[in-house]
Amino acid sequence: MPENFAYPVGLRLQGRRVVVLGAGQVAQRRLPALIAAGADILLVSPSATPSVEAMADAGELRWERRRYRSGDFEGAWYALITTDDPEANAAASAEAEARRVWCVRSDDADAASAWTPATGRSEGVTVAVLTGQDPRRSAAVRDAVVEGLRDGSLAAPHRRSRTPGVALVGGGPGDPDLITVRGRRLLAEADVVIADRLGPRDLLDELPPHVEVIDAAKIPYGRFMAQEAINNALIEHARAGKAVVRLKGGDPFVFGRGMEEAQALAEAGIACTVVPGISSSISVPGAAGIPVTHRGVAHEFTVVSGHVAPEDPASLVDWSALARLRGTLVLLMAVEKIGRIAEALMAHGRDAGTPVAVVQEGTTAAQRRVDATLGTVAETVAAEGVRPPAVIVIGDVVAVGA
Repeated sequence: MPENFAYPVGLRLQGRRVVVLGAGQVAQRRLPALIAAGADILLVSPSATPSVEAMADAGELRWERRRYRSGDFEGAWYALITTDDPEANAAASAEAEARRVWCVRSDDADAASAWTPATGRSEGVTVAVLTGQDPRRSAAVRDAVVEGLRDGSLAAPHRRSRTPGVALVGGGPGDPDLITVRGRRLLAEADVVIADRLGPRDLLDELPPHVEVIDAAKIPYGRFMAQEAINNALIEHARAGKAVVRLKGGDPFVFGRGMEEAQALAEAGIACTVVPGISSSISVPGAAGIPVTHRGVAHEFTVVSGHVAPEDPASLVDWSALARLRGTLVLLMAVEKIGRIAEALMAHGRDAGTPVAVVQEGTTAAQRRVDATLGTVAETVAAEGVRPPAVIVIGDVVAVGA
């Protein structure tokens, strides 16, 4: 049998005494997992990193500010030795051996009676990897397995029955890599995906063949309004026992009508999970090199839907108040109405020379940025042939990265 063979086991340390010697970087990495396991932790060290000291101040462990001394391992179930004193480490290791306490040593794995695996977690699954004395490889294998479980590329289907329901998933601004880990995992587990036009389309190509993908823009509306038809489709498939994902661009609750869908599902008695997404209001400007806030330039940013013109009675926006603000204004769905919006802002006092950037199809391979001023943005958008989807940023932050 190879010398580096280890018997894997999961320790249940709730309420059991664990002794940690040393409070440096190694202990700082290991302590959170011990705390999460509910261990009764005694930390012995003359000093500690600020993070470890904060754990002690919060009452998550008991810290004795001194060096190791014989007898520290009495009553312990598990020990972690992380000091930079070789003699103390050897003495502590010998005590652990004599007391039959499983002991990890950060300075000498060969002298330890236990090894710490590289661990990771995903949806109730703990992955622990041991590769003898090659911690970097252990970490690499762990990361690959956890990432595969999270994004669905590693097939590990649930064997117990799932509760049918709907997940409202924010797909982010367009780049498929910018969906959240949880959103991607739920997509991999879905039976039905009802997708918006602005959702990350590339992710749909990764779905297994059995998954039914429905384009929300092509649902037959009949006598229903578009949103009502979408709500009905969500309810119908969930009641059929399917795991349904409603894939939306950006975040479900930022001009995404996600609450309307959540309310309809609640009224129908359908379980609903909301998975937030990265909003294009901050991610698209960032991808184009524009910070929506910047020290000394803008202390606030305001996100506004521009799909209704300022003079329209249906508008809920106080454009005169927005014009008086000194910070950044981010407009979504405003390409068509940008001329009238610019006129309203200037009429209420916003300087015509205010920098403006229009970012079309942000975060995708087709991204492009067009710069103008508030006084010229309407003609610039027309001359450049800018099309939706585009995010329009108004304010001095536009010039920060220029």
